[in-house]
This record gives sequence, C-alpha cells and structure tokens, in this order.
Amino acid sequence: MNDFIPVNEPLLNGSEKELVCKCIDTGWISSDGPFVKQFEERFASYIGVRYGIAVCNGTAALETALYATGIGEGDEVIMPTFTIISCAIAAIRLGAKLTLADIEPETWCMDVKKLESRVEAEIRKGNKKLRAIMPVHIYGHPVDMDPVLKIAQRYGMNVIEDAAEVHGAEYFSKVVPEVKFDRKYKKGKYKSTGNGTWKKCGSMGHVAAFSFYANKIITTGEGGMVVTDDPVVAELARSYRNLGFRPEKRFYHTEFGYNFRMTNLQAAIGLAQMERVEELISIKRRLGTYYRERLGNIPGVRFQIEKPWAKSVYWMYAIEIDPKLGIDAETVRNRLKEKKIGTRPFFMGLHAQPVLKKKGLSLNGNHYPMADHAYKYGLYLPSGMTLTEEKIDVVCNALAAALEKE
Repeated sequence: MNDFIPVNEPLLNGSEKELVCKCIDTGWISSDGPFVKQFEERFASYIGVRYGIAVCNGTAALETALYATGIGEGDEVIMPTFTIISCAIAAIRLGAKLTLADIEPETWCMDVKKLESRVEAEIRKGNKKLRAIMPVHIYGHPVDMDPVLKIAQRYGMNVIEDAAEVHGAEYFSKVVPEVKFDRKYKKGKYKSTGNGTWKKCGSMGHVAAFSFYANKIITTGEGGMVVTDDPVVAELARSYRNLGFRPEKRFYHTEFGYNFRMTNLQAAIGLAQMERVEELISIKRRLGTYYRERLGNIPGVRFQIEKPWAKSVYWMYAIEIDPKLGIDAETVRNRLKEKKIGTRPFFMGLHAQPVLKKKGLSLNGNHYPMADHAYKYGLYLPSGMTLTEEKIDVVCNALAAALEKE
C-alpha cells in the first residue's frame, strides 16, 4: 500500500477502446464523425432536455452557453466567487462584466439568500445590466435552484447552469418554467408545481454547460456539452462552436464564432462512458458514503453535507478543517503528499484572483468571508473512479495523523 494514491483516475474499462478503434478503422476522427451526434443525443436525453451541443472543453461550453443566451458587451453575469476561473473567462471574453455572490458553508454552493441581496443591491443602485445568473453546482452537490429561478423571474434574468461537476446529480424542484427563454430578455415565467419532482442538474435553467475533463464522472479526456430545451439557443450554440457557420449557407458568416468542436474520437469515449453512466454514479455515491462514515470518526473534519432536496454524486470528496485545530489546508496537503496521497486545494475566490484585479475587475471591494474561509481550510481527497474502500482507509488514517500537532 506504499504506492501513490492519485487525486483522480478515470475508469476506462468499457467499450471505449472498441469505439475509438472504430473511429480509426473508418477514418472518422474529426468533428463530422457519427459518434458526435450520437453522444449529443444520448447525453441530452439523459439530462432530460431536447438538445445537446458537444464542444471541445468545459470552458468553451460556458462561453457558448452565454453567447447563445445573448450575453454580450456591457451585460453583467452574477455568479459565485467560489468557482473555477473558467466561469469568469467565459463572460469576460464576450465583453460581459461580473457580479459576485458568496457561498453557504455547508455545501460550498452559491448562497441563494446572499444572491438575492446582491441582486437587490445592484437594482437599488440603478444597475440595469444584470442579464444572467450562473449557479455553479459544486463538488457534486446541486445549488438550491428554486430560489434562483424565482429571483431570475422577478428581476428579468436568464439562468445558465454550470453543471460541470454534477453529472447525474438531482434536485427536488417545486418550480417549473412556463416559458423557457427569449433572447431579447422577455423572460420566462415560473410557477409552483405542487408536490414537486426530481430533476437532473442541467435541466432547470435556460441553458447549461457541462465538462468532460478527465476527472469528471463522464469523461472524454477534454470536452464539454451545452444543453437546452430551446431550439434557437441550440442553433446559436452550434454556430458559435463552428466558426459562425450558418446551416443554410456554408462559408457565409453573419457573426464571429470559434472552433470549439468536439472530435469523433472524444465522442466515442463519451458514448462508451454513457453506456454505464448509472454504474459510474453508483460508484461515486458508494465511495462518498464510505468516506463520510470514515471521516466522521476524525475530530475537526467536516464532509460536504447532502441537503434533503439534493441527490449528490460526490464528484469530489471534499472536506473542510476546523480552524480550532490550528492548521490550514495547505499544511495538511503537504503532509499527505509526504505520505504519497494526492489532494487538491479548494477554489480561490474570483474576487481574490490577481489577473482579475490586474484587469480592473476587483468587483467593487466586496467581501466574501465564506469563500475565503473555504479556500483556507478546504481540500479534496483522492476521488477517482478506481478508488477502493481499502485505499480510502489509507487516506483517512493518513489524514488523522496529518491533523495531529507536531
């Protein structure tokens, strides 16, 4: 058991090799290959939406989703400060500005109460540029979406879900849209559904973005997907990912786009992964439950809470250290590294990112204490698909030792 335990390792023991070889044997390796459309249809159906638009990575998916919902120069997108910088990059590349909200400490997802107060503060200042909310589902756990949808309706905003980390996660929703989307900002209406229903993350906003990076539950190595129920959004997304080509006339461009296409090779891997998506999610949930049990016996460690309205997929087995122990996450990570155990830090808040400050996007000097706290005391442990309960025992024993005072 002295081998290094990586923070992630994908599980590629299905038909991935068979389908990739089929690409090579037939010569279909580009984005025109048949597996791309099949993967789009299979994934969209699984999420519960009409359209899937495959792209080259998750950052491209976010940008494409924002573009397709009309986000452009001078618009503002409100998002949690506790997220990967891809969210900010996607908005800024389109000429949009950022408005940030802090997180709630139990799940590290966007705090919907602080979201509403943040939106109200901007409205009171006369800010008429708030166009979209980007809830980011964190570490496998959904954002509390019903309040987000109601806020979006109240203030005339679109909802772009960042679902990169929640393949298969579900949310118990009592709100449904009567009208999904209008690109000219005539917003959809929402109503109560009565008893409610379970919905997969990525199916609740006007559009959603997924990532298929190597550490995701469904992986294509690199890759992403935009999903939506709206045919206009889907058409715009397809054009944007393909250099602005129009379906009715090739080499005729009315707007710029980018080469964000997914290859047939990537889609082949994704399609093979989708054949056993429920098995992969079951593995993540089983190991997450075991981690919760083992970590419950270690004083000063808190595991991510699963809210009653959520079905988490435990994408990353994330923990937060009690400050009373007198030790921060970086110290713990270094001690675990000495024991050949891989870890990753939590996100540094967007409000603290040097590159955003350099560009004059320090976001009005607001404070985000929950995000700062999570960054200082949070980390995630080995979370790969090939992890075993025996390896989790090794990790937890090493963690307990790393928390002891020297």
